[in-house]
This record gives sequence, structure tokens and C-alpha cells, in this order.
Amino acid sequence: MVGVEYHKRFDVRNLMARRAYRSGRLGEFRLGQAHLHEPYYYRDSNFQNWCTCENSDMFTYVGCHYVDLVAFITGLKPVAVSVYGIRDKYPNGREGFLWTDGRVIWENGAALNVMDAIGYPNGAAGGNSQAMVMWCQGSKDATLLNHSDQFRGVKVHFDRIDGAPGETLYAEPNPDYFQMLEVGGEGLVPTGYGHRSAEFILRACVKAGGMKALLERQKYLAQLDADGIMATPANSSYNELVIEAGRMSILNGGREVEISYGDKPGVMFKK
Repeated sequence: MVGVEYHKRFDVRNLMARRAYRSGRLGEFRLGQAHLHEPYYYRDSNFQNWCTCENSDMFTYVGCHYVDLVAFITGLKPVAVSVYGIRDKYPNGREGFLWTDGRVIWENGAALNVMDAIGYPNGAAGGNSQAMVMWCQGSKDATLLNHSDQFRGVKVHFDRIDGAPGETLYAEPNPDYFQMLEVGGEGLVPTGYGHRSAEFILRACVKAGGMKALLERQKYLAQLDADGIMATPANSSYNELVIEAGRMSILNGGREVEISYGDKPGVMFKK
């Protein structure tokens, strides 16, 4: 049993969006805008040792989640990718694509723009900035899905800072991010959609491992693939092609790269 941990699939808001879209209530996806900007202090972290131009980039690091999310909601596959990256230096002198702008074309002609960066002000509230907007075409009117993902209605001003990286006196914490909370009994209990995602995969592993009959296991694994809630190689491999195409594109000045499926899936520069 192989599970891919795309935790945004387990955010209740995205599960709501998936149900609404696939029931036809949102019409057909046409244009989308998404972004996730991490705090500036990430430049002082281990990012400067691995998220460098020759190894990765901000679209690869986090843009993949929004590509997967649009596919998760709509059932559409991406068919072309172009990513423009701006080289910037870390404190240790190494270069990274720390500001990226990607465009993903989908099989129905829709386009998703994804901006990612290590560029959110350290002193700003919320921990990062992330959001997604999907503009769709309904039967008689346009439809809209607008998620502001870093802010969930909580505002607080603390008496002191405890010293955690990026901590601010005024904060807008997200209760759906990973938290360790007291809910009675010994110890603390993990909550949040990140934990729900990891827990789902682990429970699926345990369940599959407890099945003695091969046919029973095969049937269960096929059901996980078909349900599409947990990402598996069978229902999410399009994102591997997106990342391969994105790396080709960003290293070639944003040139568009097309994705092909079928018996021999692959990527190639658009002619």
C-alpha cells in the first residue's frame, strides 16, 4: 500500500469543494489563481542547502499541492506547464529560485496560475500567505470558489514572544494547521488536516496489512485508487509529470512543456 501525503485533500473546505464541483454545482473550471509564500526567515533554514537552483525550486516544493488540489476537486488532468523563476541568494551564498510563477494548462483548456516564494514578511501575521481562487462557468452564470487558506477567523495578541522562529506578538493562527492540544486524558492530541492525512494513510496501511487473502487486499487497494481521497500512484502520478515539466521549464527561462499520457507518459518542450 503506497500513499502520497497531499494533506490539502483532507482540509474540509477542499472536500466540500470537491463534492460541489463533481455534483455539477460549480460548472466547469476556467481560470485559477493560487499562491503560497513562506516566511522570509526560511532563507536562514535548511532550505539554503537543498532548495537550490540545481536541485529544486519553490514551484516544485509547494506548487505541486495546488496542482494536485485542482485535480482533486475537478478530476481534470494537467497537460502543459511553464514556470518562470527568479534567482536569489541565500545567506550562505547559494542560489535558489526563491520567487516562482507557474502556469498549468488543463485538458479542458483551463489555466491555473501558481505563485510561490520565500517572501512573506517575518513580522506579518498568519505564518505564511496562501490562497486559491477558481473561476468557473456555470449554465447561466459564472461561479466562484475562493479559499483564503492561511486565515481561519482567529486573531490574538500575546503578552510575550516565546522565541519560536517567525513568532509575532499579534498573530492570526490557523486552527486547521497541525496542533497539539489538550482534550482530556494523558498527554496532548494532534489535530489538523495534516494529521488527518497522515493518520488516514497509516490506518490504510494497517488495514491492508491485516488482510490475509491476496484478492481481498487487491480489492481494497483498487478501492483506494478509485475513491481518490488518499493520493496513490494510480490516482496522482500526473503530478510527477508536472514537476518534471516544471523543472525543464524553469531551467529554460519559462519555456512551455507539454505532458503526454497513455502507455508511455512523458514530457517534452512544446514545438
